[in-house]
Amino acid sequence: MRDDRCCNGSGGVMLAFIAGGLVGAGLALLYAPVSGREARERIGGLAGDLRKKTDEWTGDVKQKVEGFIDEERSVIKAAYDAGREAMAREKARFETPKPE
Repeated sequence: MRDDRCCNGSGGVMLAFIAGGLVGAGLALLYAPVSGREARERIGGLAGDLRKKTDEWTGDVKQKVEGFIDEERSVIKAAYDAGREAMAREKARFETPKPE
């Protein structure tokens, strides 16, 4: 059974929403009746906000991925250990001589 707690799609939707809003705001600034210098300053501020938000988002994604990998690693290790124990039991069962 697959567990999709890590990537349920809400992060992608949120990122698309934020990116769309920022692109729309940038276009509004470009077409607004302001001086070029003021428009450049506003766009620079917008770019800084975008950088902060993407840094936060990538940090969150990185934490989720690391948590997911740690969970999967522990599941695989438990299965590996269980398999080794079962193999050792079966090996011991066949190696001990049966009394006749």
